[in-house]
Amino acid sequence: MAAHERPAGPDSAVHVVAAQASPCDELVIRSQPSIVDRPCRGKRLALAAAILGSSMAFIDGSVVNVALASIQSELGASVAAIQWVVNAYLLFLGSLVLVGGSMGDRLGRRTVFIAGIVLFMLASIACGLAPGPGTLIAARAVQGIGAALLVPGSLSIIGAVFDDHERGRAIGTWAGVGAITSAAGPVAGGWLVDAFSWRAIFFLNVPLACLTVALALIAVPDSRSADAPRKLDWAGALTAAAGLGALTWGLTVASSRGLSSASVLGAMSAGVVLLIAFVVIEMRSRNPMMPLDVFHSRDFTGANVVTLLLYFGMSGIFFYLPFTLIRAHAFTATEAGAAILPVPVIIGVLSRVTGGLADRFGPRLLLTVGPVIAGLGFAMLSLPFVRGSYWSGFFPALVVIGLGMTVTVAPLTTTVMGAVSKERTGVASGINNAVARVAGLFAIAVLGIVFVGSHNAALAVRLKALNIPADIHQGGQLLEPEADASAAINTVRIPPHTALADAHDDAIDDALRAVALVSALCAFAGAACSAALIRARPGRSDAGA
Repeated sequence: MAAHERPAGPDSAVHVVAAQASPCDELVIRSQPSIVDRPCRGKRLALAAAILGSSMAFIDGSVVNVALASIQSELGASVAAIQWVVNAYLLFLGSLVLVGGSMGDRLGRRTVFIAGIVLFMLASIACGLAPGPGTLIAARAVQGIGAALLVPGSLSIIGAVFDDHERGRAIGTWAGVGAITSAAGPVAGGWLVDAFSWRAIFFLNVPLACLTVALALIAVPDSRSADAPRKLDWAGALTAAAGLGALTWGLTVASSRGLSSASVLGAMSAGVVLLIAFVVIEMRSRNPMMPLDVFHSRDFTGANVVTLLLYFGMSGIFFYLPFTLIRAHAFTATEAGAAILPVPVIIGVLSRVTGGLADRFGPRLLLTVGPVIAGLGFAMLSLPFVRGSYWSGFFPALVVIGLGMTVTVAPLTTTVMGAVSKERTGVASGINNAVARVAGLFAIAVLGIVFVGSHNAALAVRLKALNIPADIHQGGQLLEPEADASAAINTVRIPPHTALADAHDDAIDDALRAVALVSALCAFAGAACSAALIRARPGRSDAGA
């Protein structure tokens, strides 16, 4: 493989870990054939359109996390509802992103990209105008469909517009802007929430979308792939979406109804059956969106298991940490967004340094050490002293998490590329990206059971010690998973700095610690899987094809 095609190294692009960015996005770009017969005259404008499109989707995922507390308060949303505000987006993005990329190859990358932008914009307007949780969740689902069209389209456009010699600089620009937006997005979104309303974070997408469409129409050629599948794998995509949706819904309501509930067991069973059907469909399809034979490679399977486990932990922390800081520590949305800055800043600053380690030591060592370091960071968040000052409690843990992710992301990309032939790099990277997004989907649902259960148990103990009836525990601090909106709106707020308020805050802290502990265990399990599944071999530069 040519040197310019290596995904990791000291001169490679900065790898970004945002709420929706994935470890192999760079591979999607590199795997696209350039348009040698239809040169693009406005390459910089085309790059700007691709960056705006992908950034809009990535930022929207991370910004919503700092707005959840405000959404819950204004709309009287239950815990399950605010989980679905995020999960509805991830569900359709994760399950449709592969077929979205195939649509671009077949129907035209610019056409599908613009369609995704327009759909995303209209859904954003619906989000901003949503009168209640149900409408907001439905609009977020449509946003996810739009993102599934625009995200692969934006990456494919960069790959198609720039030839092999220009891609390095284009990817560097794309990744650099991504690093900035990953860091600034939650802070800017928090400021919008504090200064205006949570609705502003959705209305901001409207002018950005209009500008992106204009740039795409002016500068982006409507390229297609000559070997694009004749038929899209809609059966696989819809079955995957239905299976993931049923399983996630069952996990989400399990915290209130119990795992033994008939509705929970029915939904989860249906989800498992549908996902098995998805595997069967992919095995028999002539043009599967997820070719299963790539999993014959131990390296590829190991890389995806590590991705699933590590991004499960990351997604859970990024979902529940801002909520905890706002609810239990009186952070503003802006402060909560700034609180998670250490992770993207460390990744952005150090990725160029750590990228070359994969070539020097081989990916297995780094994919074992990196998750262990990240796991230690998660475990630090579970310690009892993480309840006081941000700088002495939360900040050190986030620094360690950032270091662990920095060590991990580059060898993940290297392993995925090295596990398949050059012709299948695009397929492999697309699957790895989908796995990262599905990990976030499951994290919010599964860790919701941990968060709510731990909160309720800890609060019951504290209320008993204070001789306060347990039915007072709602108090506007943390709503029950299926609380009625009307009851939530009419709830009397608990005065701050009282014994009851402290009990609520401490219970939320305990819930976050439980989530962090599960995230740590998942990261350590990822390290163990890497050591067991990924072959011991030199870095990509010495490994051959």
